[in-house]
This record gives sequence, structure tokens and C-alpha cells, in this order.
Amino acid sequence: MNRAPLITATLSLAAALTISQGITQERDQLQHWLDLRAADQTYALWSSEIGRTGAFLEFLGEGSIVFRNDRGPVDALEEYNARAANLSSDEPTLSDGLTWESHYIDVSRDGDLGLTAGPLVGVNREQETSGYGHLVSIWKKTGGSWELMADMPVVIPGFLSLEVEPDFEDTRPVLEETAHPVLAVSEENSMQQLIDADNVFGARVNFQGGQRALLSFGLENARVYLPNMGPAVGVEAASSVYGAYLDNELSTTNPISLTHMGGFMSSSKEMAYTYGTMETNIDDTGNTINAVNDDLIEPFRTAYLRLWRLNYETEWRIAVEVLRPF
Repeated sequence: MNRAPLITATLSLAAALTISQGITQERDQLQHWLDLRAADQTYALWSSEIGRTGAFLEFLGEGSIVFRNDRGPVDALEEYNARAANLSSDEPTLSDGLTWESHYIDVSRDGDLGLTAGPLVGVNREQETSGYGHLVSIWKKTGGSWELMADMPVVIPGFLSLEVEPDFEDTRPVLEETAHPVLAVSEENSMQQLIDADNVFGARVNFQGGQRALLSFGLENARVYLPNMGPAVGVEAASSVYGAYLDNELSTTNPISLTHMGGFMSSSKEMAYTYGTMETNIDDTGNTINAVNDDLIEPFRTAYLRLWRLNYETEWRIAVEVLRPF
């Protein structure tokens, strides 16, 4: 019996099913992306209309955090409930306003975790421009609605245009680096594995320097947001500016301690985020002892917000890295 036609037909059916599944996955991914874009636009609109405090209290989720110049990561709901209670009835609604637009959006396969990032303009109570920067936000979908889980602005000097539009095509290369859901959904792929990756990256910064550490741990399409500069896109550019920034801040020789403080993994287990602090070892006087000549230097302390993607080798790799010194 000649089985060749049967084998060919079977292979053709398998190929057709693979293509169909790919088209469905692509359509679902785009819809998740569009849903998150709509939520982010609504959040930005409400912030401009009712002020940042009011908008935050509408969108913040349980366990959400924000980052402060003097304290690092803090409980967002506590922070903004206290701020709302201290606002007097005659205080201008927009005294804490920001205006921003996303230029980049990423979202998990299951559509329950995502990131938005883009330029922002600060507005003071006189409705005058008070500063520029980039805003990077982490979102989690709970009960069918997107909730804000982390929000880190990165201040830069000078002017930034808000004339930007996010494009799904910018996200596609990251998706192509990300493990297929069948590979990602594994018992070994746990939150503890992600925490371990977070800590190992901190150790690599000490042993290899920031540039080589990010080269080892970054996706090919990694993005970095650092103070006083625009976003660096692509692992070569991102690792270069990341290394230069940390070398300058750490005087090249001073080790840091990374403290992982929290995070979350998508139900599809191929996207996650972590946050915490990285700081030089500080003595009793509040200074850092230089590792080379024992001189006392200003301590370095920064909060970090890190978006991870699982690659096809089932290794966690950094997709977005954001630092905010405090």
C-alpha cells in the first residue's frame, strides 16, 4: 500500500493547523495590545481632567507601588489615599497633573500583564510646564479590567514632544524572542525562578559591570530608561548606556546590593515584572566607602522596575529596565 499520499495529507493538515493557530494567536495578541492601549489612554485623559491623584485612585490595584525620590518603592494606595485626604477643597484639581502619551506597549500572551511607556510633561498648579521625562507603567488585568500596579517616571532635562503613537510592529520583535506558551507553562517555571534571575542579575552587575551584565541578561530588543537621557533600544545600545551610567554612579569599583521587593508573573508564564532597590554598601555615617582607596563618597541608591520575558531557551531575559535614584 502506498502511504505517501496519506502522509502528505497529514503533514499538510498539521501545517494548516499550525498556520491557523498562529493567525489566531496573532489576532488575540493584537487585541490584548489594543485593550491595554485604550486603558492607558483613559488613564492619561482622566489624569489631565481630574488630576493625577484622582486618576491614580481610580486605576490602582491592590499591592500596587509607586516610586518616590526620598523613599524608593512605596505602597501606592496608601500614598495616594493620604494625598487625597490632604487636598483642600479649594486646591486646584490639576495641581498634581501630568500629560503623557505611550510610544511603546507590550502585553503578555494571556492578556493579563502589560507595560506602557512614553514621554510625559509635568504641570504645576498654575498650569505651567514643570518638567519632562518618560513614564513607564506596569498593568495587570483583574476581573476583566486593567489595573495599574507600578508607575515609574524618569526625569530628563529639556523638551519632549508628546506627538508619538505606539505601534504594534515595535512589539513584534519582542514577541518573536518570547517562548511559545507550551514551553512557558511548566512547573519549573516559577516565581522563585524569576526571583533567582533578579538576584543573579544584581550579582552579575558586581562581577561583570552593568554593560556585560545587561548583554548577558537582555533580550536582543531590550529597552532601558535612565535619568537624564532618552530610551535606549536594542541590547547593544541599552547595555552600553546602562554600563556607562552605573560605572559613573558607582565610581566603577563599588559593589551594590540588590534587594528584590516584589513582582508578578503572567498566567501564561512568559512575561513578568520585578521591582526593588540597588544600593552601595553604606557605613554608619551614611556614606559609601570607596573600594579602592577607602575614601568616603556619596552613596548610590536606586529603585528598579524590570520587565522580563521568557526566551526559547526557557531563560528569563530583561525586556525593559528602568532606574530611579532616591
